[in-house]
Amino acid sequence: MKTKEEVLFEEAPVGRAVLSLVVPTVISQLITVIYNMADTFFIGQIGDPNQVAAVSLCMPMFILLTGLANLFGIGGSSLMSRSLGTNNHQKAKRTASFSIWTAVAVSLLYGIGLFLSRSVVLPVVGVDSETYGFCCQYIFWTITIGAVPTVLNQQLAHLVRAEGHSVQARFGVALGGVLNIILDPIFIFPLGLEIAGAAIATMISNVIATFYFVFLIARKRITTDISFHPKHYTWGENIPKEVLLVGIPSCLMNLMGVLSNVTINKLMSGYSNAAVAGVGVAKKVDMLSFAIATGMSQGVLPLIGYNYSARNYKRMKAALKVDFLFSFTVALIGTVFLFTCAGPIVRAFIDDAETVRYGQIFQRIICITGPCISVTMLAITAFQSVGKKVQPTILSLMRKGGLDIPFMLLLNSLVGVNGIVWATPIADLCAMLVAVIMIALFWKRLSTQV
Repeated sequence: MKTKEEVLFEEAPVGRAVLSLVVPTVISQLITVIYNMADTFFIGQIGDPNQVAAVSLCMPMFILLTGLANLFGIGGSSLMSRSLGTNNHQKAKRTASFSIWTAVAVSLLYGIGLFLSRSVVLPVVGVDSETYGFCCQYIFWTITIGAVPTVLNQQLAHLVRAEGHSVQARFGVALGGVLNIILDPIFIFPLGLEIAGAAIATMISNVIATFYFVFLIARKRITTDISFHPKHYTWGENIPKEVLLVGIPSCLMNLMGVLSNVTINKLMSGYSNAAVAGVGVAKKVDMLSFAIATGMSQGVLPLIGYNYSARNYKRMKAALKVDFLFSFTVALIGTVFLFTCAGPIVRAFIDDAETVRYGQIFQRIICITGPCISVTMLAITAFQSVGKKVQPTILSLMRKGGLDIPFMLLLNSLVGVNGIVWATPIADLCAMLVAVIMIALFWKRLSTQV
């Protein structure tokens, strides 16, 4: 008898299958963004632009943790879903074990390394004497202490989702998000810890969410292929190569996002800390669009990968069509909302006139290419789910780092502070055009195999 997950992947109506996988993933992504925004929001209530700027300056280093989670989480979940599509459960177990323990080791080294090199790294990313102390407090709790649970929490959600358990994955991510939103004001205000309190709340929330996934997997140990057991850890069967090469585009996107954020913060710091705080708020808000696009694409990854390896190309293509329609429509609605409500949204974060002035202009500029992001992200995920490496890498590099940084430097010299922000939508538009061409070529080749 087939499991309900196999029925979902093989037989359920495509629209229902896509929605059942995508909706929980989108909710998880939105909750992740909301709790990331919570730090900026609650710290903004203190009314100190320097502390808001410090959170913005630390964001690239924190984003890198998501890159590590995606490297081993998306790479691992793609190989797991393809292994399950060919009924190779042992390879799925070894893939999970390799992904989990390698991610733990790498994130631990990153957290320690950043702490030891903070006096060198922080000035490079735009930290000045007014924000240095705040940044040190924030990265100590969220990255030095919190790197492993932050990475493991997100990575385990990917692996759980690879087996079709999107609802459980959503709950785990939601748990961490809700806890952070509850704990943030407690640690910041009554305990008087301010930015350090926000960081401690984030760390504790990720630890608890990680424990949830560990207990969930332990409870399903008879039926799950996600294994923590060291005996399943291996460097053989091309597992490291497959996991890393498939996961690299998503990780690379985050790495280049780090470089992009460092560049924008560095350029903005040449104007004022209010400009840094303003762009920080705008980029935090824009993460809502990115979260929706990411959730809509990553949610359907197991369905695409499973049917691709099972050579059910007709169902795979139908899933891509349905997901594209959903994600593009939602992204368009989100863009209209963020553009029209820019002023009140930014003002909700911080009641500082100069910061609000910068923030609402920046938000309107950044949000206009939300639909472009949805197309590019779906293309990247489609290629990752079938084990392609080159196409998603190219698209990831184009979105972040490859185009936006040169445009930031050029437009800053030509236009000034607003020109720095215009680089983001220009890069997103270019990446979308290339993504459409790549998907069209892939679709044409796939049509000959149906």
